[in-house]
Amino acid sequence: MQILDIVEVTKPISSPIRNAYIDFSKMTASLVAVVTDVVRDGRRVVGYGFNSNGRYGQGGLIRERFRDRVLTAKPDSLMNDAGDNLDPHRIWAGMMQNEKPGGHGERSVAVGTLDMAIWDAVAKIAEKPLFRLLAEQYGSTADPRVFVYAAGGYYYPGKDLTALRNEMRGYLDRGYNVVKMKIGGASIEDDKRRIDAVLDEIGDQAQLAVDANGRFDLETAIAYAKMLRDYPLFWYEEAGDPLDYQLQAALAELYPGAMATGENLFSHQDARNLLRHGGMRPDRDWLQFDCALSYGLVEYLRTLEVLKTHGWSPKRCIPHGGHQMSLNIAAGLGLGGNESYPDLFQPYGGFPDSVKVEDGHITMPELPGIGFEGKSDLISVMRDLAV
Repeated sequence: MQILDIVEVTKPISSPIRNAYIDFSKMTASLVAVVTDVVRDGRRVVGYGFNSNGRYGQGGLIRERFRDRVLTAKPDSLMNDAGDNLDPHRIWAGMMQNEKPGGHGERSVAVGTLDMAIWDAVAKIAEKPLFRLLAEQYGSTADPRVFVYAAGGYYYPGKDLTALRNEMRGYLDRGYNVVKMKIGGASIEDDKRRIDAVLDEIGDQAQLAVDANGRFDLETAIAYAKMLRDYPLFWYEEAGDPLDYQLQAALAELYPGAMATGENLFSHQDARNLLRHGGMRPDRDWLQFDCALSYGLVEYLRTLEVLKTHGWSPKRCIPHGGHQMSLNIAAGLGLGGNESYPDLFQPYGGFPDSVKVEDGHITMPELPGIGFEGKSDLISVMRDLAV
């Protein structure tokens, strides 16, 4: 049993939308295939993966460093003790050979993208859905029913309040009961009007979360907090720079509602520093670490151990990214749910074709691996890369 090849292609996922910090007009993503010599149901097992939106494709790092470390390793060194499957932890260790600690910004995305494809291959070789494999391996109880929320509300040229209301209404019509919109890309007065419009539209049918994408300094974050605390929000997300733990801690002193952050923290060490110094409250706040951006599931497991030692439940984790990898982790390891992009970043966002949102939840299909084969538009792109 061995990995025969690793293939990467950088794909555009450009869009005219923007948040408070970046626009997506030139956004890209890396799509990878890990080709094995294993055959299941008459087809060679290929694991697929891609990086989450908001970070650019990592083709250079994947092709120049991490791919060759896997392909030149002795095949036996990448297998589990039983010799019947690949071992993601050993492969991860091989990829990270000769890498200094720290400096997580882009390297973590490249490794996380490959890690996703490796876990997809491992679960397919085992002929199990990844979420069930994870529950078996890590002693949890798989729960196929996963909470999801609809992320949108981006700034868009010519998008007025009517268009914003219609967008949010569309999410409710598709079964969501939590929706999210962007703030911080307009004046506080304009954002207040946008929030008022959305809350008027969704009424008591759903809750609203708001996301500043790390835009604010402390003064602005506090000004928004004073405005937002009058609303029944699901959360106030990433007010300041993700590494400004002092700002986050100061905000927690005066904002009584739930806050969320973590999508731009890329290691278990960063997660630990957030919990040590960021004032996050385990009874109400949410952690959004995204495995596809932070060295993959192998590292995410370490992050969950950090949370445990600091008294946090995995139920307080709702990962960023809206991809099926985090859905499997949520169902297999007992997370609180997952982000979803019903209309954006296609074909990478969303669920398998048979999956519908009901009362803010989806039910995982019993598909081997991550389940990409159940999403027709996505698997067609993936199989163009390697079959």
